[in-house]
Amino acid sequence: MQSEMNQRVLLKKRPNGMPSVDDFELVNHYLDDIEEGEILIKIQYLSADPYQRGLLAENPLRGTVLEIGSVIPGGAVGEVLVSRNPNFKSGQMVEGRLGWQKFAKSDGIGIRKIDPNLAPIPSSLGVLGMPGMTAYFGFLEVCLPVPGDVVVVSAAAGAVGSLVGQIAKIMGCKVVGISGSLQKKTYLLETLNFDAVINYKTQDVDKTLRDECPEGIDVYFDNVGGIISDMVISQLNVGGRVAVCGQISLYNLSEPELAPRFLSTLIYRNIRIEGFVVSKWNSRYPEGITRMAKWIKEGLIQYEEHVIHGLENAPQGLIDVLSGNNLGKVIIKI
Repeated sequence: MQSEMNQRVLLKKRPNGMPSVDDFELVNHYLDDIEEGEILIKIQYLSADPYQRGLLAENPLRGTVLEIGSVIPGGAVGEVLVSRNPNFKSGQMVEGRLGWQKFAKSDGIGIRKIDPNLAPIPSSLGVLGMPGMTAYFGFLEVCLPVPGDVVVVSAAAGAVGSLVGQIAKIMGCKVVGISGSLQKKTYLLETLNFDAVINYKTQDVDKTLRDECPEGIDVYFDNVGGIISDMVISQLNVGGRVAVCGQISLYNLSEPELAPRFLSTLIYRNIRIEGFVVSKWNSRYPEGITRMAKWIKEGLIQYEEHVIHGLENAPQGLIDVLSGNNLGKVIIKI
């Protein structure tokens, strides 16, 4: 096996603010032998997600520090080429946090088999993968929606936000999205049937929220943090619920913003705010995947994939995510 060559994307230096392609490097190395209990996976698709920016920091919010020269962690899907693990067979399609590389070895822990009959294979990194489960469990389990709720979703055209809005519509809610371009606004209104969309770059978010939600907001699915979240939370109704999924507006700041300015609102309006990581529901993934796949087949859920070709372009994929240049899920095709 050592005659086989692998390619990997490594962390070359820590980003200062928004990452650049110069913070990464593409390197070749020979594959190690496959030991008893291991599998060798040929990766076909990689994922670029907002959480990866936090992993590159010197003081990450979660997990251990990613050392310079390490493979960039990330979700991937591929085919088992060689198996010395009784739980896997050659030819099976699998998904896991395999990192940005062309081949990966694994002991099978944290690797799930995927059914290509449910949806196209890349969907296991998006609508039927971590982002889809984040939307499904984050909205249904944290937000506890009730028919008739007014739901606001920030980063509404992203991989998670676009699904949250559609699930909210299925649950009988009014949905208002916040996004950053005319293209995204049009997509959310005309394709995903959001009730209203605010372009935060061209519209007064605070005023437009009051116009679109004259009776207040019941649920806020927060993907961005910062001033936008301050404005939304200030308009929550008594008993409002907030799911804090991401804070993408803060990830690339060189200096932190001022502390949160909405805590008094939480008190006198009895608002519940809860942060979450989707791994909390790992054991329930089959439930979420089955239900999301059913909604896709029924035409109730649509999804967009922003496909970038070539392992060498994976860093640009992450930059696109963090810059808001993507519509839907960013996937790197190897």
